[in-house]
Amino acid sequence: MKVFVTGGAGYIGSICTEQLLNAGHQVTVYDNLTEGHRSAVDARAHFVLGRPEEEGNILNALKEARPEAILHFAASALVGESMTNPGKYFHNNVANGLKLLEVARAAAVRKFVFSSTCATYGPPDRVPMTEDLPQRPINPYGESKLMFERMLNWYHEIHGLEFVAFRYFNAAGATEKFGEHHRIETHLIPNVLRVPLGQAPHCEIYGTDYPTPDGTCIRDYIHIVDLAEAHILALAPGKQGFYNLGNGDGYSVREVIGMCEKVTGKPIPALERPRRPGDPPKLVASAQKAIRELGWKPKFPKLEDIVATAWAWHKKHPRGYSD
Repeated sequence: MKVFVTGGAGYIGSICTEQLLNAGHQVTVYDNLTEGHRSAVDARAHFVLGRPEEEGNILNALKEARPEAILHFAASALVGESMTNPGKYFHNNVANGLKLLEVARAAAVRKFVFSSTCATYGPPDRVPMTEDLPQRPINPYGESKLMFERMLNWYHEIHGLEFVAFRYFNAAGATEKFGEHHRIETHLIPNVLRVPLGQAPHCEIYGTDYPTPDGTCIRDYIHIVDLAEAHILALAPGKQGFYNLGNGDGYSVREVIGMCEKVTGKPIPALERPRRPGDPPKLVASAQKAIRELGWKPKFPKLEDIVATAWAWHKKHPRGYSD
């Protein structure tokens, strides 16, 4: 298929682009490079420097690419920042998203795959978390993603747009070529790996008094290649709806640090800090719906595999991408 990937220069978008190309699809990447990196875009893809603020910019890019499907990764995605600058999140994630939906309709795009988040749920009523849980986001980031989910639902009802929205848990790991380099890094694994890379004296644990076996938060980590595979499966005609993507297994912050020590062979000191407001003790996905309806099966469910691929990439690219 011809696939149009927004945010294809970012962490998840770049690796999904690589995997799409490996699967034989033609890919156009549209990215404004405020968060992404030009060198993270696979050389086999056609790259368009996105300027969504310019009238007609997205439409012209879509007309040139003539895609059958859109994979929409472009978004502002820092929870903390969304609490101090909510306007940025509603502008980028909702207003610009609406522009994309409108031009997708104008260009007769048949399939839309959306990068959503478990942040749409807010603190869960139960774990593992299933797709039928109430959605009560507690920050503008989660709210903005939920608003776009609802817009997709209405475009499906009214215009017949077939969509799949994936609610991610914690994407992690790397491929041989592409990995995780955020300009502001908030994710646990790359921050922990800064210590054995010699870029930080210690990592930090926020909260050690949670009602979990070792007192630290538990999260569900999914290998980035498994995540990409789900997006490729979602392109099949007739696939429609909302899906969680996670492993169904949770690991505590201390367990992740311990695994990073095991994989790197280096001690990783940790400083204990107070809890961050709004951090739930445990977030673990049930991905049974994706397994059942999409035929998805994670190939790299083990935390050790996830950390090992991340470490291999960071060792080769200790400063991340050059741009």
